[in-house]
Amino acid sequence: MTDATMATTSPKAKSKSSASAFEMPKFEMPKFEIPKVEMPAAFREFAERGVAQCKDTYEKMKAAAEEATDVLETTYSTATKGASDYGLKMIEAARTNTNAAFDFYGELITAKTLSEVIELSSAHARKQFETLSEQTKELSALAQKVATETVEPIKTGMNKAFSKVS
Repeated sequence: MTDATMATTSPKAKSKSSASAFEMPKFEMPKFEIPKVEMPAAFREFAERGVAQCKDTYEKMKAAAEEATDVLETTYSTATKGASDYGLKMIEAARTNTNAAFDFYGELITAKTLSEVIELSSAHARKQFETLSEQTKELSALAQKVATETVEPIKTGMNKAFSKVS
């Protein structure tokens, strides 16, 4: 009798009975069968043509975007070089003008009369006007060249890239 009472009060017996009380009941899911419907050939052809056309358009757009990216990269490097050239030309002009000013002031210091100061000033002003005119022409030509070299590839490249798409 002690064996029978111990068997019912053992912890293993309790855990089995308590675990089974909290288990989810198992239900079987009903199986549904989806009937197979045959797609008409016309719809299948239409869908296949649509997919092929989408793939073709995607490839064209991808090629155009890659070409446009290449054009922009080239244009960016051209513009960077042009801006650098323009900046160097500005520095050269500033250096030339500064040296001319120092030379002029050196000559003014050695002037002995007022008429000599006026003559030096007039000569310097005339020379500087000619120099500034020449520098302005060079800088404008360089700016126009840089602008043309920068914009023209963009214009032709983008027209070429987008004409492929359309």
